[in-house]
Parts: sequence; structure tokens; C-alpha cells
Amino acid sequence: MDTPEARRGRPPTFDRAAALAAATRLFWENGYEATSINDLTREMNIRPGSLYAAFGDKRSLFNEVIEAYGRSPAGEFIWAAMAREPTAFDAFRRILLDAAAMYTDPETPAGNLLCSAAAADVDVAVYMRDLRNANVDTFEKRLTTAQQEGEIPATADPRKLAAYFTAVMHGMSQRARDGATAAELTDTADLAMAAWPVP
Repeated sequence: MDTPEARRGRPPTFDRAAALAAATRLFWENGYEATSINDLTREMNIRPGSLYAAFGDKRSLFNEVIEAYGRSPAGEFIWAAMAREPTAFDAFRRILLDAAAMYTDPETPAGNLLCSAAAADVDVAVYMRDLRNANVDTFEKRLTTAQQEGEIPATADPRKLAAYFTAVMHGMSQRARDGATAAELTDTADLAMAAWPVP
């Protein structure tokens, strides 16, 4: 017998990964506030009831989008460069060059989702701010290690350098949304690396 309990246990009849990818693109292009439930259901090709059943409310869906983005190439290139490159200089150069390429990738919306999905909602704004500020902490940790290993001088300030490179990345994201090309952002990356402190 087809009871309500049995119906609730059925798996969704839509492609969840494809729906999440569509939601990601919308939030990335339009930001959190300007993306409505109607926009989401239209682009995700699901009914409102299916959206709420599968993802929860708009905020829960957005949180899942951010988590999935963090596991994607566009979201994890910073950590990949940190793990792959042998020196801090190489890591930061790779991060900025990858940002120049990824922020202008025609296959995705321009810029970085964490910088693009601005929100007037206070809770969401704080959530996004904290995620962006986490980059400063990550950069500071790597630069402190570089200083301890003699790669940058003792007179350098890892926190200030971390804030500088974060600001460069955020600026590159906005420039990409404003139409800057990969070549232009690569020039920005090269200029930023010229500020690297030499022992």
C-alpha cells in the first residue's frame, strides 16, 4: 500500500547534482539576496516542494552550495597550491595565476563565488565574511612558516602580507566580474608578486 510514510521515503526523481550545480550558478551570478525561490526552482527544474524536501529552505540550499563549491576546483585551488608548491613564493604565485584563469573561465560565472554572492541578510553576510577572512588566517599561517624557514625576512609582517594577498585576490574577483581578461588579471598577479619581501 502506498502510504504517506512510503512516499516520504522515496528518493527524489530529479538529478540532485545537476540541480545543485544550477543553484550554484544562480547564486554565483546574482548573489544570495537577488536569487529568489522562483528563480531557483525554474533553473533547477524542480517544484518548490521538491526543493524544500531535498535541500531545506533557501539558506540551507545556499549553505550546501558553498560547501560543494569549496570542494570544487574553483573553490579548492588555494589549498591545492599550498600543498603542491615547494615554497611560499611559488604557492602564492600559483594561487594568483590560478585565480586569474579561474575567475575568467567562460565555463563558470566571473569572479569568485565567496566574493560574488553578497547578501543584505545579516546572518548570511556574516557567514560569507567569515569564510573570506579564513583566507587571511590560512595565508598568515603559511607566511609565518616561510618566515621561520628564512624564506621571508624577520622584519616582514605575515599578517599584513596575508591581508594584502587576500585583498589582491578579492580585487581580482571584482575585476573579473567587471570584464577584466585573464591576461589583465595575470598582469595584476605579477605586479602583486613584485611586493614579495626578499631576505
